[in-house]
Amino acid sequence: MIMLVALCIDAVLGWPDRLFRAIGHPVTWIGRMIDALDRWINLEGADESARRVAGIVTVAVVVGAAAEIAWVVTWVLPAGSPGILLGGVLAWPLVAMRSLRDHIRAVADPLAAGDLVAARRAVSMIVGRDPDQLDKEGIARATIESLAENTSDGIVAPVLWGVLFGLPGIAAYKAINTLDSMIGHRTQRHRAFGWAAARIDDLANIIPARFTGLLFALVCTRPRAALATMWRDARRHRSPNAGWPEAALAGALEIRLSGPRTYHDRVADEPWLNEGAPDPQPADIERALRLFWFAILAMALGLAILAAL
Repeated sequence: MIMLVALCIDAVLGWPDRLFRAIGHPVTWIGRMIDALDRWINLEGADESARRVAGIVTVAVVVGAAAEIAWVVTWVLPAGSPGILLGGVLAWPLVAMRSLRDHIRAVADPLAAGDLVAARRAVSMIVGRDPDQLDKEGIARATIESLAENTSDGIVAPVLWGVLFGLPGIAAYKAINTLDSMIGHRTQRHRAFGWAAARIDDLANIIPARFTGLLFALVCTRPRAALATMWRDARRHRSPNAGWPEAALAGALEIRLSGPRTYHDRVADEPWLNEGAPDPQPADIERALRLFWFAILAMALGLAILAAL
């Protein structure tokens, strides 16, 4: 019930800019802790094994601290409806539904209007590839891929872990996800130090990613095609998890996703998901957003039924 309250608050309010300017956001608080540990114990002169151990310590400290604080807060919450409402308020900033919608809309609107400059600027906020190399199809593809992956990472996974383990579960997950986004990269500095962060994020998203793909398939008009595409192509993706919601959305929308892309320092020759289908067009972002909302509504309905039982 707490997660249903959090979803409802986020759908209405998001995380207001005024509130962010006043107190920041729990993810930025976690990020400051990660950044401090990165600077303190990820030593430049250390060998790879020492850096890997330092990364394991960082994961344990950050995830442990987030879960422990959430557990203490849960322990002091009142019983009954007041506790559920307060718990939902506390879980609210850890569900990024409204924020994700806003970021996708920031790309979709200028792209539909033919403003490639504004669309490239907006898409650079949600993907790492070189926006200057993207035509309108590339922008649409990158945007839909980001929507699919972040529906899993930013909404479904936090809700799932929150349902299973309450506030400690959702807090621990957001810590894991933030660790991966900050240090889970194959750069020279973070290849060894971020190894544990990347691996634990992969584990934490195994079930949510597949469940997100299933949600997309269930709410679309072509569920069998979406499921077939997901089952056939998800494992072709470079990520062990992102391919599931992306492939399901590709099958549902009858488009192709992933494929070769240009980053600032390299070209990644990735395989296609739903190869043979056409590239997405700007209008397909709108169709993807509709499926996104249907998927969230389906999940919220499931939570309501679970709460009633």
